[in-house]
Amino acid sequence: MASKKVLLLCGDYMEDYEVMVPFQALQAYGVAVDAVCPGKKAGDICRTAVHQGTGHQTYFESRGHNFALNASFDEISANGYDGLVIPGGRAPEYLAMDEKVLDLVRKFSDAKKPIASVCHGQLILAAAGVVQNRSCTAYPAVKPVLLAAGAKWEEPDTMAKCSADGNLITGATYDSHPEFISLFIKALGGSVAGSNKRILFLCGDYMEDYEVMVPFQSLQALGCHVDAVCPDKGAGDKCPTAIHDFEGDQTYSEKPGHDFTLTASFESVDASSYDALVIPGGRAPEYLALNGKVLSLVKGFMDKGKPIASICHGQQILSAAGVLKGKKCTAYPAVKLNVVLGGGTWLEPNPIDRCFTDGNLVTGAAWPGHPEFVSQLMALLGIKVSF
Repeated sequence: MASKKVLLLCGDYMEDYEVMVPFQALQAYGVAVDAVCPGKKAGDICRTAVHQGTGHQTYFESRGHNFALNASFDEISANGYDGLVIPGGRAPEYLAMDEKVLDLVRKFSDAKKPIASVCHGQLILAAAGVVQNRSCTAYPAVKPVLLAAGAKWEEPDTMAKCSADGNLITGATYDSHPEFISLFIKALGGSVAGSNKRILFLCGDYMEDYEVMVPFQSLQALGCHVDAVCPDKGAGDKCPTAIHDFEGDQTYSEKPGHDFTLTASFESVDASSYDALVIPGGRAPEYLALNGKVLSLVKGFMDKGKPIASICHGQQILSAAGVLKGKKCTAYPAVKLNVVLGGGTWLEPNPIDRCFTDGNLVTGAAWPGHPEFVSQLMALLGIKVSF
């Protein structure tokens, strides 16, 4: 049973990363998370929005994943939770007008339980009257509201800015997630051991949006050094991502995702300096599997017995690299052919969030499995979160 339980306050068109990254990261660390939305119940979905800068004077929005709630707003009580997380996006604009939402936030504040709010989420804090004389940051456009509510504004010099004032943790945007989540874990009484690890992400154009960012920021929040590389690209270059979702069709749908910023150069990276390799899925693996340098890099990790964590279509690369022989693994069901022809023993992903570890290899079927996927990689690396 999880030692801590937190509430995630959702709404339609909350920012895609700002709900899913904390939701799955906290679960990977052993924290139970209930996601609720006023007027909705467990099993209902909230639409999400992808917000990112595209060179204009404000951010651009496109449709994100559909986020499934796992609890009912009308059935929860602040007394049953140790902390509260509020994502940003456009949802806070209308949630800040809901008196039941504001009453809930005040109860967490009055009990001095940790509250972590990011981006536009601070509109709800201002409306609830819980920021008076409190230091906080937010997306810059929220500054006038916070000042009017009596907050001590902290200017976000970068969009990764975080602020902590007692039980109140605020972040500017999803770029702040590593520190934002780390501060929230500490506020819950948590500590991290064994996080002095270096982890390499093997990226490509149109990798799945969640499948790169959720594990990337989850591992950063633990204190790991995480680098992301892509063949023929350097540090600071971007990879476009794809949003793959399950919307009732015979296969997944695809929408444009966030642009993901690489942190290192593929050509100059020293793979031997990393403790583990992570391979996201999406459409990138089908062309990365044709790259001899990529296959050589993967073989190097496997030959040295270092942990490799691969999800969804990432196993196309493992198969092409010839490292699945004698290994048990799962993948997105359509990749079963690659796994079997590559000499692997197929493990059925039933349900789709099922993940497996075989020796140094962690495999998952799709992004709903991230909590298990990240948790199993943490176990191989000897990283533990304790409360």
